[in-house]
Amino acid sequence: MAKPVPHTRAAYRHFQTITTRWLDNDAYGHVNNTVYYTWFDTVVNTFLIQNHVLDIHKGASIGLVVETHCNYFSPVTYPDEIHAGLRVGKLGNSSVDYEIGIFRNHDNIACAQGHLVHVYVDRVTRKPAQVPPDMRKLLQSIFAP
Repeated sequence: MAKPVPHTRAAYRHFQTITTRWLDNDAYGHVNNTVYYTWFDTVVNTFLIQNHVLDIHKGASIGLVVETHCNYFSPVTYPDEIHAGLRVGKLGNSSVDYEIGIFRNHDNIACAQGHLVHVYVDRVTRKPAQVPPDMRKLLQSIFAP
């Protein structure tokens, strides 16, 4: 398997700023690896909610995380400011592969990058559901295979 190479900011279509917190640092003096996954969830869901295509309380369908992955290239520490880049790498009938790059402060090279796969399901039955048309249209705007 080829060693992953960090992307630049230009590879991503949407950005969200996230402030690190004192409690994000671990005993080794850097942000703990588990925190990166919360950033992945935050950038994806905030993007969907702010664009009015996801109603986390009453929507007919919801996205369940079925896979996540992260490669780490350089450390982040409190009080760094994070810029989470977002793009869609694959858009299926009921699934979406969101690709995320984590950029520290004003760095142009990702310090971490990974992906999060949502499978959209009916809220009640939990059976696979098509990505809603309004969401599909929005996701196509950040599609970058």
